[in-house]
Amino acid sequence: MSKIRILAIPPDIHGVGKFRITNPYTYIQENYPDDFHIDIKLSVEDKDEEFNDYDIVVFHTFIHDKVSPERNLERIKWLNEKGKITIVDFDDYWEPDMRHPMFAQVKSSGIVKMKIDLLKSVKYITVTTPIFRNTMYKKFGFNNIYVFPNAIDENEPQFKPALIPSNKIRFAWLGGSSHLSDIELLTNGISQIYNTYKDKVQFVLCGYDLRGNVTEINKQTKEKKTRPLKPEETVWFKYEKIFTNNYTVLDKEYINFLKAFKEVEFDDYDKPYRRRWTKEISKYATNYNYFDVSLAPLFPSIFSSNKSQLKAIEAGFFKKALIASETDPYTLDLISAIDFGGGFNPKGNSLLVSPSKNHKQWFQHMKRLVDNPSMIEDLGNKLYETVKDKYSLKKVCEDRSQFLKLINK
Repeated sequence: MSKIRILAIPPDIHGVGKFRITNPYTYIQENYPDDFHIDIKLSVEDKDEEFNDYDIVVFHTFIHDKVSPERNLERIKWLNEKGKITIVDFDDYWEPDMRHPMFAQVKSSGIVKMKIDLLKSVKYITVTTPIFRNTMYKKFGFNNIYVFPNAIDENEPQFKPALIPSNKIRFAWLGGSSHLSDIELLTNGISQIYNTYKDKVQFVLCGYDLRGNVTEINKQTKEKKTRPLKPEETVWFKYEKIFTNNYTVLDKEYINFLKAFKEVEFDDYDKPYRRRWTKEISKYATNYNYFDVSLAPLFPSIFSSNKSQLKAIEAGFFKKALIASETDPYTLDLISAIDFGGGFNPKGNSLLVSPSKNHKQWFQHMKRLVDNPSMIEDLGNKLYETVKDKYSLKKVCEDRSQFLKLINK
């Protein structure tokens, strides 16, 4: 039997491209060489002959990166007419909610309609969770949607745990720049923990990043000028104010160091707060070695509920205790160790915060772990057992390879 020839097109070399295209299709090529020939190309020229040697074209966001959305839709139509199998991967709901920093830009750009047209044009759609699949089915009635979750390659160096010890209980958040409304849910909890356990705890903010631009418009001339964001204008500065209780828990020397915004060494090992700068995609997960408890706040919305539960998956592979919002998508895998009414559930693999109790439960759950540190290890081990097989790259790629064989018959 001849090999199935696949062209896989990631949108970037960063998070989405890595987890949704590059990692899985590299793994399939390396582990199923008798069944598949896969080429991964970040950029594909808008020429018909680029596709002659392929049976399947899989992509995320676009096929051609240097042409219009309309031209991309024309390409998909052409591929379908030529008998090629087209697959688009979606990892986010097609329209962000109003709290997302890209909301206004997306709303005015026509991107939402383009994404919907794209979904309607391909032969198959792959998504991250069954929740997202069901949302898409209810909205459009599609029956061509398949779920392949984000997965972890335990052989990748950055996912090999190497915990850095500490005599403090360390709580951390690791993520990107579009989560201010989520981080704000932690405000009361962090403040109360500092007030109660300042000498016993440390908060760690991972991914700190000063990159970004702002466009200013002259009111008189309407001239637009783009300039780099000042450090104090970044969302990470806002995050840090929450994680430091507006810097009130820190000594003057450390405050001055942080507000110099220099990516240099400082003896912050025993401070109440640590800033961890952003890392390249091949090393970002090493930040999990700097803390004990992962925090996963999520403001409920249709956009957030259809996201991947990657924070829970990563925390599990690092055997971290996890405190998360009791909302989709975290409800897919997480079971609260504390029942309604305060009883202990031995099947629980996490601590969950009800959306109606953000004002008190983040503090209560963090306090519970400070008072019962053995619970941190127990929850971490249970979460690892939950995710280790289901979300391993090996398992997810086995399923994906079977799907690719099935649709190519």
